[in-house]
Amino acid sequence: MRLGVILFLTAAGLSAAVQFVPTDKIQPPIPTREFRGAWIATVNNIDWPSKPGLSTADQKKELRELINHAATLKLNCVIFQVRPACDALYPSAHEPWSEYLTGKMGKAPKPFYDPLTFALSEAHKRGLELHAWFNPYRARYKGAKGRASPNHVSRTKQAIVKSYNGFRWLDPAEPEARAQSLKVILDVLRRYDVDGIHIDDYFYPYPDAKQTAFPDDASWKRYRGKLGRKDWRRMHINNFIRDLHTEIHKV
Repeated sequence: MRLGVILFLTAAGLSAAVQFVPTDKIQPPIPTREFRGAWIATVNNIDWPSKPGLSTADQKKELRELINHAATLKLNCVIFQVRPACDALYPSAHEPWSEYLTGKMGKAPKPFYDPLTFALSEAHKRGLELHAWFNPYRARYKGAKGRASPNHVSRTKQAIVKSYNGFRWLDPAEPEARAQSLKVILDVLRRYDVDGIHIDDYFYPYPDAKQTAFPDDASWKRYRGKLGRKDWRRMHINNFIRDLHTEIHKV
């Protein structure tokens, strides 16, 4: 399987230890083709489905129309958000069905279908790549309305989930949080013929209006190294990307 990995990094994802090469020394690769992609965002029903709780037939119709439109525009890729907030837009043994699909977290579509399999089929029929888009550390979106299902990480692993600015987040400094996100991404790579994966830039959250500190005091106090807190946070993101890169080559 040919697989591309695209990472969208905030400044927090750049290591203080990186050695930058002068631009006049860089020889960029010769491009073989253009990458012309469009996002299909599922969080808060931004793009699809237009609202939670649509019938299976209507969900398929809307998704097919979005992919059709991408093909009409002569794009060559669609980037489908399959994990907006530690939930799933596909059947998963590790995380619950997304509330943005059916209106209730943990509830499967009925009649049953697999949106990721459907999106892959529709994209490939039209000569488009289908990339799976993951949010690695966001655990609950600010606009979430329903109660988290019993198997959601915010209820099963409360110690590694933090509240900040109305959202809930996995703490990137917690090894169990990194392991959860890696497990989810690798599960998709093993079960689906996706053409690439995308990692969103929500690692540590952006500061709120009051510049309140992210509540990771517990994990910070366990650290016994020499890094400052900002570089310590960057280290955890770098370690996640390193581990993901390593594990992808084993799939």
